[in-house]
Amino acid sequence: MKIPHPVQYQGSKRNLAPLILQYFPAKVERLVEPFAGTGAVSIACAAVGRAERYWLNDCNKPLAELLQSIINIPDELADFYKTLWHEQLADSEGHYYKARKDFNNTSDPGIFLYLLSRCVKGAVRYNSVGEFNQSPDKRRKGAKPETMRNNICGVSALLKGRTAVSCLHYQEMLEDIEKTDLVYMDPPYQGVCGERDSRYCSGINHDEFVDFLHELNKKEVPYLISYDGCCGNRTYGKELPDSLKLKRLEIEAGRSSQATLLGKKEITRESLYLSELLLQHQAAEPQKCKKPQWGQLPLFEKKKAYVRL
Repeated sequence: MKIPHPVQYQGSKRNLAPLILQYFPAKVERLVEPFAGTGAVSIACAAVGRAERYWLNDCNKPLAELLQSIINIPDELADFYKTLWHEQLADSEGHYYKARKDFNNTSDPGIFLYLLSRCVKGAVRYNSVGEFNQSPDKRRKGAKPETMRNNICGVSALLKGRTAVSCLHYQEMLEDIEKTDLVYMDPPYQGVCGERDSRYCSGINHDEFVDFLHELNKKEVPYLISYDGCCGNRTYGKELPDSLKLKRLEIEAGRSSQATLLGKKEITRESLYLSELLLQHQAAEPQKCKKPQWGQLPLFEKKKAYVRL
């Protein structure tokens, strides 16, 4: 089954989602993504009918609003994109920069969709005053309108009527997360954003995040986390502490868009942490799966101010 995705997005787990879903319980009452991005894991989960409801959250307000539009007004959004896409044909690069200026003045999610479809590697990057400043990919003009419409409408069909979208700091979500939920977290990568241009990536405080996970443990909420890892011979980020009682797997994710932006030709390996409670919910040990274009994914045990939309 082909899973719909309207845009390529830096750090998206769309290619790893089938593997991540192997570690889900057989049935999930509500899947919660505090760092949703474009919601790739929730979309994949909905495509195979593994969860009843979804809560997508992202601290990037235009991105959260874009998710709202994709889910709730797909045809209107697709019509808007079609108009922007056709307007670029006379002067593709000039049109992009005009759209970028308009977005920085309005934060319009429809314009944001167009920029994401055209910008380099789908990388969201801002300047020091908070303006979107990513350049266009001159090799392409973005998804054709009918392709975009099919993907938008496909996501809407999967999520409409059972998905809440918010724009909160992840810590603000804790009170409303319930023990019947499954939480999947893909926070910004640690330690890989300072070599060439760190402004496309916002980080989180490691110690505060660990405290948040301890609170989830206290509330008996099962969860998974894509967090630290390595690229080439270098590791990035701190491992999560043993006190959380997590199981850590290492997944070969191929050449990442971040490595590409930094001018590297290296393979990224990401950690996937499983909470102790999640392991108790699993009926059996999942099998390895294959990721398209990258072959079999090796798994290695290792010992050790935002507004609601």
